[in-house]
Amino acid sequence: MEKPMYPAPSSDIAKKRRELAPEILDAFQAFSLQVFSDGALPAKTKELIAVAVAHVTQCPYCIRSHTKRARLKGVSEQEIMEAIWVATEMRAGGAISHSALAIDAMNAEKAIPK
Repeated sequence: MEKPMYPAPSSDIAKKRRELAPEILDAFQAFSLQVFSDGALPAKTKELIAVAVAHVTQCPYCIRSHTKRARLKGVSEQEIMEAIWVATEMRAGGAISHSALAIDAMNAEKAIPK
């Protein structure tokens, strides 16, 4: 049987992560708690943003965890899907925008005498 690309989260992985860099892990967890606390944006909105960003970064763990956390905060399935579509449009927009680099390179090639 083929090994999965992404291992399932486990207590062994969490233990090893803590063992290798406990201070950094503690700082990251404190940062994460602060980031996702109510502030100028409510925690519900922050989770919805996280769902969208997770789709752009394509982190399967983040997609699952932030989708679950968003639902627990009262985000509807429709809101989640709409946020995913916004992320999709932004990612596609980046490809369209960056096509200017390819066009520029092609134009520069045409200007070189052969």
